[in-house]
Amino acid sequence: MTKKIIIAGGGTGGHIFPAIAIANAIKKLEPSTEILFVGAIGKMEMEKVPQAGYEIKGIDIVGFNRSSLIKNVGLPFKVLKSFMQVRKIFGAFHPTAVIGVGGYSSFPVLKYAQARNIPSFIHESNSFAGKSNKMLGKKANKIFVASEGMEKFFPASRIMISGNPVRKSISESNVSREEGIKFFGLDPAKKTILSIGGSLGAKNINEALHKNLEEFEKNGLQLIWQTGKPFAERASERAGGKSNIWNGDFITKMEYAFAAADLVISRAGAMAIAELCVMKKPVVFVPYPFAAEDHQTVNAQSLVNKNAGILIKDSEALDKLVPAIIALAKDEQRQTELKNNIAKLAVTNADEIIAKEILRTIAE
Repeated sequence: MTKKIIIAGGGTGGHIFPAIAIANAIKKLEPSTEILFVGAIGKMEMEKVPQAGYEIKGIDIVGFNRSSLIKNVGLPFKVLKSFMQVRKIFGAFHPTAVIGVGGYSSFPVLKYAQARNIPSFIHESNSFAGKSNKMLGKKANKIFVASEGMEKFFPASRIMISGNPVRKSISESNVSREEGIKFFGLDPAKKTILSIGGSLGAKNINEALHKNLEEFEKNGLQLIWQTGKPFAERASERAGGKSNIWNGDFITKMEYAFAAADLVISRAGAMAIAELCVMKKPVVFVPYPFAAEDHQTVNAQSLVNKNAGILIKDSEALDKLVPAIIALAKDEQRQTELKNNIAKLAVTNADEIIAKEILRTIAE
């Protein structure tokens, strides 16, 4: 019988790209498997999933707004509507299993599956589990995690340490530094810094670079600056005419960016960290402080403790970020230390580990 799997979740690249990696691994192991994605209408997954060659159904769901409680007035109605939409999707597709990758669209899908005893699986990428995943974990068949000590969130017997799936375009990339530099139209003789504030951009990282942009040229450095859409226009105006700066709202070919980069400025989402470990890059982390339970700071701190990264607080980025990255660019020994230590944390086959375990479980 053909296996039919729903993969639910999204909201950011950190949820979408591992979901696609898991889907690809399942298809590679069992090509006859039918896969359907479910995401939140208006979110990034509605664009990125079809680009990867998969069908996606959208549901009307929003997350709990922590900053403005008044905005949550309509939330119960949205949740109810999303459950009705999920029931319709299940009725048409008849899934044999459901996988949740995080992001609020995964909640109604997994909750509905669990109420009907359909096998459910969770991938928790962060070292601090989100609220909905904690609730769903009680009934999930398996919870795939990237870090140890997750028993405080989930039943120990259901946890499997798999690591975080990294896009094959990155983990199996053979793009050379020269090709990467050429792709961005930069100078191969200069040290290159890559700034990736996450797929949606990062305000304080962008403000810090905007304020101190001349410092890069003064110190013989060049910058690949992914700004996110909200900051794209300001960055373009500021970087205009500077041959040592490439800027754009989104980098589609991240393998070229990683190949070109000697050092990286990054948020500390779990997927960004997984990719940086695989690519063996010295990194200055600026954790997003409003992530649930401040989990990005927890993620980054665990690397700092292993001497595998540098941490600058988001609130201090404006004054401290650019001096920190320039100091690191001049310190070859520190770069080598960070590179060697982050490389030890790399997992390249997490997608296969997860896909095999899911297929094995639903075959039983």
